[in-house]
Amino acid sequence: MAPITDAYESRAARDAAIIMRRDPIVYTDLTGHIGPGASLEQLEGYKRDGFMLLEGFFPEREVTALLEEVERMASDPAISGREEAICEPGSDTVRSVFKVHEINRVLSRLSRDRRLVNIAKQIVGSDVYVHQSRANLKPGLFGKEFYWHSDFETWHVEDGMPDMRAVSCSILLTDNTVSNGPLMIMPGSHQYFISCIGETPDNHYKASLRKQEYGVPDADSLRFLADQGGIRSMVAPAGSVVFFDCNAMHGSNSNISPYPRSNVFFVYNSIDNTLNRPKYGLNPRPEFIATRDEFITIKPIDPDYLRDVSKSISD
Repeated sequence: MAPITDAYESRAARDAAIIMRRDPIVYTDLTGHIGPGASLEQLEGYKRDGFMLLEGFFPEREVTALLEEVERMASDPAISGREEAICEPGSDTVRSVFKVHEINRVLSRLSRDRRLVNIAKQIVGSDVYVHQSRANLKPGLFGKEFYWHSDFETWHVEDGMPDMRAVSCSILLTDNTVSNGPLMIMPGSHQYFISCIGETPDNHYKASLRKQEYGVPDADSLRFLADQGGIRSMVAPAGSVVFFDCNAMHGSNSNISPYPRSNVFFVYNSIDNTLNRPKYGLNPRPEFIATRDEFITIKPIDPDYLRDVSKSISD
């Protein structure tokens, strides 16, 4: 039998497996100078739990402007007709708009906000670029769930991301309550890689962005992770930010409340962790889902969102 060279092999065997993480979680030395961004206590909590929830991160005036921009963009026919716009299953309602850090001026500036970028750099221990970005809208009454998954499992298999050296950042633009389908994370789950069952079809992304069927963890592994650390719902007011590890097990329930849930989502990847070829001869996913060729090292800025709302790009 040939030796296994991939520490995080998945979708290649008949049985699922739970593999201990081999990569660091926080790449900055927490015994030395940690630089601007999150506090030592916050970074230690992130290392332990796999996420940090920072309430009141953005002031109300910025949140209002950002939410108006996301709603305007999602209702713009010039946007909804693009491949970057993903609709709800069985509906023409826009669920997500990808690559917003490039197609929208306001959200481009948000992606480079030094308040966010400094924390991302602390976690991955290097300069960063945006691996993926999107605006997410979960409408009231009809917003669909997203099943449990580890982003890294997909990025590793379908995009060729080498290591667990990326961090996701979710900016809450509406109040996230227990009833409107908030993000849920299993604390401590980032310590384990769940090797999943199933041979991935080419162009899997066309279905998985609506409903994922491959790279889905098995029930026993999910029960193990939940028994270890429980489940935390990211219930917080608009303006809060969640940073979570690329390997954290997470998902969200459907939103049958009347109250919508919206957020902007950036994945900051280390400039030293750029993509290789996808596994198993799969074709690379489109650039709007996984930045492969067009990445630019972020230079943090101090944006003024209100100034740029009238100049936003939507073509």
